[in-house]
Order: sequence, then C-alpha cells, then structure tokens
Amino acid sequence: MNVTLDQRPFAEVDAGALVVVAFEGEAAPAAGGAWLADLVSSGEFTGKALETALAHRPEGCKAKRLLAVGGGKRTSFTPFLMRRAAGTALRTLKPKGAGTIALLLEEGFAAPEFAAAAAEGAVLGDFEPDAYKTQKENPKTVEQFTVLGPENLAEAIERGRIVAECQNYTRGLVNEPANRLTPSILAERARAMAAECGLECEVLDRDRMQQLGMGALLGVAQGSAEPPALIIVRYRPAAPVEGAPHLAWIGKGVTFDSGGISIKPSDGMEKMKYDMAGGAAVLGAIRALSMLKPPMPVTAFVPAVENMPGSRAQRPGDIVTSLSGKTIEILNTDAEGRLILVDAITYARRQGCTHIVDAATLTGAIVVALGHINVGVFANEESLAQKVLDSARAAGEKMWRMPLDDEYRELLKSPFADIPNIGNRWGGAITAAAFLQEFAEETPWVHLDIAGTAWLEDNKPYMPKGPTGVAVRTLAQLALSWR
Repeated sequence: MNVTLDQRPFAEVDAGALVVVAFEGEAAPAAGGAWLADLVSSGEFTGKALETALAHRPEGCKAKRLLAVGGGKRTSFTPFLMRRAAGTALRTLKPKGAGTIALLLEEGFAAPEFAAAAAEGAVLGDFEPDAYKTQKENPKTVEQFTVLGPENLAEAIERGRIVAECQNYTRGLVNEPANRLTPSILAERARAMAAECGLECEVLDRDRMQQLGMGALLGVAQGSAEPPALIIVRYRPAAPVEGAPHLAWIGKGVTFDSGGISIKPSDGMEKMKYDMAGGAAVLGAIRALSMLKPPMPVTAFVPAVENMPGSRAQRPGDIVTSLSGKTIEILNTDAEGRLILVDAITYARRQGCTHIVDAATLTGAIVVALGHINVGVFANEESLAQKVLDSARAAGEKMWRMPLDDEYRELLKSPFADIPNIGNRWGGAITAAAFLQEFAEETPWVHLDIAGTAWLEDNKPYMPKGPTGVAVRTLAQLALSWR
C-alpha cells in the first residue's frame, strides 16, 4: 500500500473514500456536509471514539464515499487515538472496495506527530493474519492511503510508514506457525532481511555457542531436534560519533514453547508460536533503523531455540553454567526465556554494548499484574528507564514501570547453585526480571515484559486478532531520539 501526502483541498481529491474525524459534543466538521450535520444533530452519530458512519456519493467532494470516525473528546485526542482512528477507517473501508483512501487532517491536528500516527495506523490496519488461508475472507485491497495536509508533513508521514511497515514485518514473523519458523529458518529470514537492508548479520551455531560456554541457552535447546541459533544483526551509522553509546536490543526467540519437561497445559499451547515475539520485535526495529538512519550504533541479538520435552531435554534439578560463569539450578523448564536471554546479555556486554534493552514474552505474571494493556518495564538504571518510557509515550505504546527492589533478589536462592531460574509464586514477573538483572550487572539495562501485549486475543476496529508487533515503535524511537 502506498502512503502519500496530498496538499489539495479535500473537495478536489478523487478517492474511493474521504475520512474525517468528528469529535464528541461538537458540531460536525464542515467536510462532513449536511449529511453528517444531520446525523450529529439527531444523535445518531455522537463522535464517540472509533464510532463510524458512512455515506455514499457525498455532496461537495469528488470522493465516492465519506467516512466519519469518532475521535472522542477533542481535548483528549492524541496521536495514540489518531493511530487507532486511521486503522479503524482502513479496516472499515477495505472490505467495501475503497481502493484509495484519503484522511483529512483538520487544522488543529495538522502536525507531524498526528500525520505520522495516521500513516502508522493505516499501515498497521492493513495487516491480515490469514497468510495460509487458501480462500481469503476479505480479498480486497487498498492500493493507496493519502493524508491531506500541508507540505511540512511529508517527512513525518514517510517515517510513520517505515516504522509501521517494519512493525508489520515483525507481525508476519510472529504469525508464522512453528513448523514454518524454526530457529534455523528465523536465522535465514534475518539474514535475508539484513542483506536487503544493508545491515550486517552473523549467526552463531550450536558448536560456536558450546565453544563460548553458553550453557544456559544450550540447556533449553537440547530437548529439541531443531538446532539453536544466536542471531546478531548490526546497524552502523555512516558517520559514527567517537565515544557514542552502543545500544543492544535483545529479543527472546523461542520459536515454540511446549514448556519442556515442565510441560504446559494443552489449552492455548498453539499460541506458543508467538514466544519469539521479542526476537521478532528487535529484528523489525533494526530493519526500521536501516531506513531512518539514526547516528548511534545498535546491535540486535536474538537467541533462538525451541523448548521441547525430547529425550535429551534438561530436567528440573539440572544445573547449567551460563556464559557469565554463574551456575543456574533449573527448577522449572518452562522458565526458559530468561535462560536464553542471560547468555545473550553476557555476550552483548562482551561485544562492547554500553546499554541494553531486552524484549520478551517472559511471564504470565505480568499479565496478571497489567492485563493486556501495558508492557511491564523493569530497569537497573534511571536514565535509561526514563529514555525508554519517554520513547514509548512518543511512539504511542503503553508501558508501565514495575518495581525491582533489592528484596526481590532474596527470593532467588539455591543451596546447590549460584541462582535458581525461578523464585516462589509471588511477584513472578519481578523475580524473573531480578534474575536477568544478575547478568546485566553494572550495564544500564531495561527489560520489557511483553507477554500480555504481543498478541491480540480478539479483533479490534483498528487491528485484527493476532500479533501486535509491540515494542517495535518504542525501540525505533529510542534510537532516533537518543540524546
């Protein structure tokens, strides 16, 4: 789908549909004409957020349809809601055969942040999770989405398109079934993306990881016939600044998680193909950097494994030695994500990365704490934590800072090894983060637990059920806004 800017008045734009945002408790916008004014005055259309009304052959414009999308209260309308409004518009009009869509930014919202959000919302709304359906429920497509606004919005619209397309790249990876996206295939996909985008890519295989001593990662992988991979993708700016920070993004890449010997219940296990959503997010984000070109170096690390209960699988009670040299007692093989992450964290530190952000579908406990609304944010250093939270706010992704007090580390005690891979049942998301913190040591580090936000359980007006691509926009914004 092409995403463009058009500076012409809305009445002159010949499109399959014109989209206007109307606000709650206000008169209808002028572009809506008498039809929308009548709907508002009668109360049939109230302007409530994401409410829609559609007219055909509207008076006063060349567009074949006019769609009004509710924006809620004007004072509460933000780029976050603009993104959802644009996605709602696209998903409403696409099945109706409106192949070209133009969204009008009224004067009060003709700003770069709203224009970028409109582009993002439309591209994200265009994603369909039905890649393997032989008969599509909605075979119609939108060829062009146009934002109507002034010339100075062109750069923001292009940035929004790039970031959203990279988020859809992530969603496409997460949507793949585990038989079609093994660790090896994920590595191949990463290599292909890097070659296309001019990025460096390196993949460590099982033998190399054994030589290095990545016992925590390899312990998880040993129960599967599929070999593991540590995928490394590097972005290097054309004009690097001497002494600049080197940011590491580490994404959990469990391409299927059965739980291992501590096997999961069968109910819902099919969704465990999305346990590599963190890995997919860092790949999508670094793909965006190749086009947006921030001035700081960034390296993405994806430890990729399957967690299976094969005859060689690790057992509860096993003790493994991590790359850091610390020993770990395995009390639950279904707490595997933290094991692969800690070897990647240690490796990133040894590669000279000065700041680390990891993204992982790590715990069910974060879903209990925050539901499916907010990403849980944990950090060992205030400055980096604030940068991430500011980036999330600017990118329109909801994140919430969680505690990580020293007392939580006391819940991770083992009489047999340096640390167990789980604590007791209380504060599970926090003790998982505390486990990771042991291996980040003094390096500034942030952990994003995306277990509750990486997958949408139901269709929304602006996005279909399935992978969300969460964290891509935040990570890209972090690199672009780093000061």
